[in-house]
Amino acid sequence: MSAIRGARERARIEVTAAIKDEARKQLAAEGAAKLSLRAVARELGMVSSALYRYFPSRDELLTALIVDAYDAVGEAAEHAHRTAVARRAGPAGSAVHLSRWVAVACAVRDWALAHPHEYALIYGSPVPGYTAPQATVGPASRVGLVLIAVLEEAHREQGLALPPLADELRPEAERLAADLAPDLPPAVAAPLVAAWSQLFGLLSFEIFGQFNRVVEAREIFFRQAVTELGRTVGLLTGRS
Repeated sequence: MSAIRGARERARIEVTAAIKDEARKQLAAEGAAKLSLRAVARELGMVSSALYRYFPSRDELLTALIVDAYDAVGEAAEHAHRTAVARRAGPAGSAVHLSRWVAVACAVRDWALAHPHEYALIYGSPVPGYTAPQATVGPASRVGLVLIAVLEEAHREQGLALPPLADELRPEAERLAADLAPDLPPAVAAPLVAAWSQLFGLLSFEIFGQFNRVVEAREIFFRQAVTELGRTVGLLTGRS
């Protein structure tokens, strides 16, 4: 009996993967707003009622694709961070943390360039009629948590200089720190959120074509820009 259950589970996993692969093809061809369960079923040679046993609605399929995309870019960021830490990659001294920040940002960019339609699904225009459920929150946090981890390491190792914090922003900074990064000083929280949003702004401009005929040396430009973002959150550029 266990062998039968195992075979059924493997079959379910394979069919689920095939459904999501076909849905990603539709995303690339038509965009998320036109994703259709019936069209997916038709391309796979399934009847719609069979597909509904895997994904009862378009929104459930969209959620699965969104979670997969967030997990994939999150894993890319986490892998870049682990690799940089394990190799002690980059310059010696306090600047090592800035080099890790840049490595993580570049890994996110590499993923986005390799998966532009999945990037558009999670960071592009909202899909009409779709509201992301709570299940997407954890996966969506993974890149931000890696950036926070880089700053926490720098803070522990005296590689972080506190940015100036305006008095009128202090209550908001304290709230952000408490909610997002309780191990970091409030002065870091506000520029961190700004840097996080600017990172994805840079990526969106590149992925969606706003840099066409504007920025040519895009990798160099991106590295310089995210280096400057790292400095705004207090990451040091050399021994201090």
